[in-house]
Amino acid sequence: MTGLFDLLLNWRNRRLVDPSFQNWAASFPLTRPIAQRRAREVFDLTAGFVYSQILFACVELRVFDAVKDSALTVPALAKKIGLPESGTDRLARAAASLRLLEKCGQKYALGHHGAALFGNPSVFSMIKHHAALYMDLSDPVALLRERTRDTALAKYWDYTAGGSAEYSELMSGTQSFISEEILSAYSFDQHTHLMDVGGGVGAFLCAAKRKHPSLKATLCDLPNVVALARAHFIEQNIKADAVACNFQTDPLPFSADIITLIRVLHDHDDEVAVSLLGAIRAALPDSGTLLVAEPMAETPGAEPTGDAYFGMYLWAMGTGRPRSLEEIRELLRHSGFAHAKEIKTRRPILTRVVIAR
Repeated sequence: MTGLFDLLLNWRNRRLVDPSFQNWAASFPLTRPIAQRRAREVFDLTAGFVYSQILFACVELRVFDAVKDSALTVPALAKKIGLPESGTDRLARAAASLRLLEKCGQKYALGHHGAALFGNPSVFSMIKHHAALYMDLSDPVALLRERTRDTALAKYWDYTAGGSAEYSELMSGTQSFISEEILSAYSFDQHTHLMDVGGGVGAFLCAAKRKHPSLKATLCDLPNVVALARAHFIEQNIKADAVACNFQTDPLPFSADIITLIRVLHDHDDEVAVSLLGAIRAALPDSGTLLVAEPMAETPGAEPTGDAYFGMYLWAMGTGRPRSLEEIRELLRHSGFAHAKEIKTRRPILTRVVIAR
């Protein structure tokens, strides 16, 4: 069967690379729409960086804020964002082609994609921090030749540095929509004590406490990050504990009946991941539960998110990798968790959830 598949794949590829076949497919009525769609997809791969930089410019210049209440002409928009009219015209036309803006006569308003982004302001923080990723990807071949922690992205996410206000905002902001997905998919009513390991500033823990006020909550992270979490708990008026702990060297506290890893496992290579899961298994009672939530590789319909975006992102960060559902299950089995099942989420492109007992 494999031999037949290889023969068919080779035959298909010989046709696709043949210029005469390409011209025929672009002209024949039944294949023309397919050929046009494929051409657009290939061009988007070529131009993708330019598109993302147009988005970055719109976020940096607060273009969406400028047009959120009413459409503006180019001169009016130029005054609001502080660009010359010629540059504003070029940016507005580009943004409209990407549906970030929409042209209404001589004015520009929010487009479909711009409105969706404006409804999720935490995404803006994520877009801004991509400047570090783009710096590392300026020479992707060099990056792939040698994996190192001496990258702009690794320095940005250096937990040991203590975390800046921008870091704290990104950690908290990007976690909000992930928290909604998890709390909609899984009920914590059956649990009494939640411990969030590697919980950052505590965004998920706060969301869980708001939905389940009687749930005892503990956050574990590095000392500098715990300081940010405690300040966040006070600001959000949330009653929760924050314990300083390096899960790579220290045993985890006992007493929780559910431990959560929210976008933590994929930040670490297999050796650290196995060690962390073993420490969690040791800290949980026999009836305890582990919840793992993160975007995963090979997610149907969202394959580029896992293997392309997070694959290169984590490579640039110098640690971790996206894993498929089966790879995570294997890590869990190796670490002493006998039962692991996926709990469906509404938006698997953002996160998938695995429960292990």
